[in-house]
Amino acid sequence: MFSRTLNVSANICKPPLFNQVWLPPKNGRLIRNSFHNSKRGSRQALKPDPLENLHIETGPLHAKGLVKPLIFTVGVSAASLLGCVIWEYENLRVHASSLLRRPGTWLTAQQKKVLHHFSKSEPGPLKKWWNSLRDNEKVFYPILAANLLVFGAWRIRALQPFMVKYFCSNPSGGAVCLPMVLSTFSHYSPLHLAANMYVLYSFMPAALSSMGKEQFTAMYLSAGVISSFASFLYKVMLNQPGLSLGASGAIMSVLSYVCMQYPDTKLSIIFLPMYTFAAGSAIKVIMGIDLAGVVLGWKFFDHAAHLGGAIFGIIWCQWGYSHVWGNRDKFLQYYHHFRKSDPGR
Repeated sequence: MFSRTLNVSANICKPPLFNQVWLPPKNGRLIRNSFHNSKRGSRQALKPDPLENLHIETGPLHAKGLVKPLIFTVGVSAASLLGCVIWEYENLRVHASSLLRRPGTWLTAQQKKVLHHFSKSEPGPLKKWWNSLRDNEKVFYPILAANLLVFGAWRIRALQPFMVKYFCSNPSGGAVCLPMVLSTFSHYSPLHLAANMYVLYSFMPAALSSMGKEQFTAMYLSAGVISSFASFLYKVMLNQPGLSLGASGAIMSVLSYVCMQYPDTKLSIIFLPMYTFAAGSAIKVIMGIDLAGVVLGWKFFDHAAHLGGAIFGIIWCQWGYSHVWGNRDKFLQYYHHFRKSDPGR
């Protein structure tokens, strides 16, 4: 069943379409996004680049500057895991309570239906739409909404200095840690946003069928900050400052997880559906391209972030799923006793 679902839904874009963009500084200014350069139309030629005159904070990169981002990465990953474990516990608690409140007889059930009919009005269209969504869509649409909100903020010229500071990952910037997370939801190019969200939507059903929504969310948030740290590490090692933004580091973790979990699943390129290949082979090729980009110093995309996200997805599939998420019982017992001892809950 999983194989068929993946074969239908996981038509992936060509790897360069969903890569995280790396915008290196040039003479203290932000150079134009490569996506903009590839779409030079008469309409765009008449409009000046709104990011052309924005100043980017740059400075020398040192290894000691990685200590704070490393601590932040560990902290965000741990907080994501613990928060999603609590989320899972609360969902199970609500579900168990609803089972206990179920009517015991057929007559009581009919009475409940009558009371519900007269005491409550029909749910609104938004609630009906939300209730009609599958579990993977209930996780995807909030992520999409966050990305669209940030994309809209990029369009407001007065906010752009703020966006560059806090929604672009920059190891030499004034704000270092917070952008490691916020940049995961940041896209300036509409093509970049559309490609990333399409790939995420395509692979999310398979990932959630294996992990569940709580574990998926924990892995996705952790992958976002870990891929940002991988980008920091690469830039510091080569002393090459630059900005990065995009969700593709986190999405690469989802992609690599699914490909490792279902390696024999047949995938295809979106514009060439007649050519299929095994998921296990696909992730090797994609990671090989990113590894070449890291070794050869390609700067069109942030290949270090992609590679970091992909490696994290593989580690989570092989080890994290069973040894991290699978050993959450002790924390759940502690939280259960804490919740019982809290008189306000």
